[in-house]
Order: sequence, then structure tokens, then C-alpha cells
Amino acid sequence: MSPYDPSAFPPFAVTVDLVVLTVRRHSLCALAVRRGESPFQGRWALPGGFVRADEDLATAAARELEEETGLCAHDPGTPAPDLGYGAHLEQLATYGDPKRDPRMRVVSVAHLALAPDLPAPKAGGDAHSARWAPVETFLEPEDEETGALAFDHAQILADGVERARSKIEYSSLATAFCPPEFTVGELRRVYEAVWGVALDPRNFHRKVTGTPGFLVPTGGTTTRQGGRPAQLFRAGGATLLNPPMLRPEV
Repeated sequence: MSPYDPSAFPPFAVTVDLVVLTVRRHSLCALAVRRGESPFQGRWALPGGFVRADEDLATAAARELEEETGLCAHDPGTPAPDLGYGAHLEQLATYGDPKRDPRMRVVSVAHLALAPDLPAPKAGGDAHSARWAPVETFLEPEDEETGALAFDHAQILADGVERARSKIEYSSLATAFCPPEFTVGELRRVYEAVWGVALDPRNFHRKVTGTPGFLVPTGGTTTRQGGRPAQLFRAGGATLLNPPMLRPEV
């Protein structure tokens, strides 16, 4: 085997970018931070940053999520933390266009984070401010010159939104948008917000309660949505739904 010479290959940096989604006021919302440094100073961008030399990708993504937003990540398939605000975190895709970052060659490994309705996040790192906004605000900005996300983050966000929309069809991922105990109505509003469609309440209730392992009754009820007391559920042990929740054609 011929000797390996690392200097024969050009160096490049690795970053993690985060598509953080939640449902607020019945809308699918994404988290964005206003950049405090060049390039694209003052523009909105997805949270993220450079991977440190001693980090793996999942650790870097979880660190950036907490530093820039105050959210704590937990592994897919595990319950959210009892204290603080938790977010489901999974790897989304890798983006490596040579011109995606004007500073140098940067490859980004994007991650998708899903969380229940949360208060305004805190900003940290090089982010001056952070906010939740409906995904359409970033994907269809009124002013492309100033309203578009920095770098290639609009494409990353679009890919993350589509991942969430398709994955809640065949997995229990929709419960990641819900608090630990939730009603069927609250879960239905998650599906409606993510898919952007209205669903028939009775058909939805029959499907989700009839899917093995999807929901588990807690034995409690709530009136937080108004009207008669509604039964509370928690996420069951199923990760794949059979039959799946098919997305209506629009």
C-alpha cells in the first residue's frame, strides 16, 4: 500500500445546521436566528455552527441546539427530558456545494429537531436574536433580497419540512410535537399544521386509537381545549404505524 499523504487533499470545515420545527398557534413553525457576524450579517439563518475537533456530529448538533436556543436534545425513540424543554433530534442530510459558504469550503450535516409548542427561545453564540415563524415566512419570503435565509438554508429547511411531512405518515413522530400527555384533538391539530390540510375529527380519532401501539390512554382527562373533558393519551411504544396515516391529496 502506498503511503497516505494528508497534505495532498485540500482541507475543509464541517458544520451542523438545525431545522427546528414546532407547532405554534396551529401553524408549523421553524426556528431561525439572526446572524451577528459576517457573512450574511443581520440575515436570518438556521441555527448551527462548526463541528469541534473532539466532537462527533450528534454531539455537535445537540450542543448547537442548546447553545443557540436553550433546547435540550434527546435521542429518537426515547422520552423527552422531565425537566426543561426537549427536542427530538435526527440527522437529515448532507450539503456540500463548493460555493455554499463564501468563507471557505464547508460541508454541512443538517439535523432535524422537533419539539412541542415552546416559548420564545434564547439566542447565543453569534446569534443576536432568535424567533419562531411559520415555515412559509422563510420558504416564501415577500422580499427575496432581504427576507431569504442565509447560505443554502432555504433548501435545507424545505428538505426538513418535507421529511417531517412524510415521516408522520408511517411513524409515530407526530407525537414529538405534543406534550407528554395530549388529547387526540391536539394530535390531530399537529397533523393538520404539518400537512397544511383539515382532517375529519371522527375519522382521525378512529385511525389513531385503532393503530396498535400508537397511543396509550393515561386514565386522565383535560378541559384545556374547552368543552367537555377530553381523554388524555401518551405516545405508545410503536415507532412504525401499521396501517400508516396517509397524507390527503391537496
